[in-house]
Amino acid sequence: METMMNSEPYKIDYEFILSKSERTFYHILLDPETVSIIHTKQVSAPDWTKLEYEQCDGCPLEPAEHPRCPIAVNIFEIVEEFKNMISYTECMVRCTTPERIYLKKTTIMEGLSSIFGIIMATSDCPIMDFFKPMARFHLPFSAVEETTFRVISMFLLRQYFMSGKENAIHMDLNQLTQKYAQVNLVNEGLFTRIRSLGNKDADKNAIIMLHSLSQILSSDIDYSLDAISHLFVPRDGSPEE
Repeated sequence: METMMNSEPYKIDYEFILSKSERTFYHILLDPETVSIIHTKQVSAPDWTKLEYEQCDGCPLEPAEHPRCPIAVNIFEIVEEFKNMISYTECMVRCTTPERIYLKKTTIMEGLSSIFGIIMATSDCPIMDFFKPMARFHLPFSAVEETTFRVISMFLLRQYFMSGKENAIHMDLNQLTQKYAQVNLVNEGLFTRIRSLGNKDADKNAIIMLHSLSQILSSDIDYSLDAISHLFVPRDGSPEE
């Protein structure tokens, strides 16, 4: 059976409204099949994007084949744009996808965290590729419970497709816990890169926010599931009809 796929790039636009006269835009184009970022222009990347510059622990890439960190190359323009801003500065952030528009009064840090999350998943970092399905169905400003729901649902659906319809689906979440342990190392590596630039704190705190969320999810997956289990199983423990 043939599947229907839109051949047009999947576009996600972010707008930071800092004041009536100050707005910042960031546009992301994703390949509809690979869910990788499409580069529309060639920009000279700074030295801190080189792979060997504060390379993440456990990074599987080799400098000879990948001279630059794929995530750093895709975030350096944002880092430059926001390097002199304070993380807790309030603003309006508008995220526009082909399906809908999200708008939230929040902080620069939370807005940047949302952008960094999708860029990290779609930059073809071998560790972050795992999260490409979530990037395709991007949900900005998600709460911990929403992220827990989406991550575990994505993981189990992935297990279904990987195992094949005739084979047993592995429900063990240890693989997901291990994946988040790797993600934590990527977050730490990116934070070290950005911290070395001596900027103010908006971009660094956005990475910390992502790191904190991944630590919450990875520290105890079962505990995270407990927070949403009542949506599926009544409090008395009896299964629903």
